[in-house]
Amino acid sequence: MNPVLRVAPASPAEAAAHFRASLAFHADASDVAAALAAGGDPGFVLVDSRSTEAWDQGHVPGAVHLPTALVPERAAGLLDPSVPVVTYCWGPGCDGATRAALALAELGYRVKEMLGGFEYWVREGFEFETWRGRERRAPDPLTAPVGADDCGC
Repeated sequence: MNPVLRVAPASPAEAAAHFRASLAFHADASDVAAALAAGGDPGFVLVDSRSTEAWDQGHVPGAVHLPTALVPERAAGLLDPSVPVVTYCWGPGCDGATRAALALAELGYRVKEMLGGFEYWVREGFEFETWRGRERRAPDPLTAPVGADDCGC
């Protein structure tokens, strides 16, 4: 038996519902970067849910620093409940952004998680800030196309 098809694919309607729901909960680093680069109000606030040490090591310019453990006590003072929130943490191997998104949703915020976190923000070649200033690394060809502005997806 083919291991891929051992469990049959969902029906097209079930698959469409699943993927539509997934997009309601997630945004990728490239889309977040495009929205922030467009200028003006992106329509959401980006929240870095990592520790102060991690924030100092590097974060997305314009992000709000709100460590996951502090969401219940500090969210109301930092975030407007009428503005959607996008959370991020280190990367795909960390669920801190998911925990922060859950805490914010439980407080009544509309929230999405940025897939890939800070790792993919940097790997895709987007500018980031550290305690030393702004930096940018060359895009990793495994995460971003070489010689193109976007991946076309």
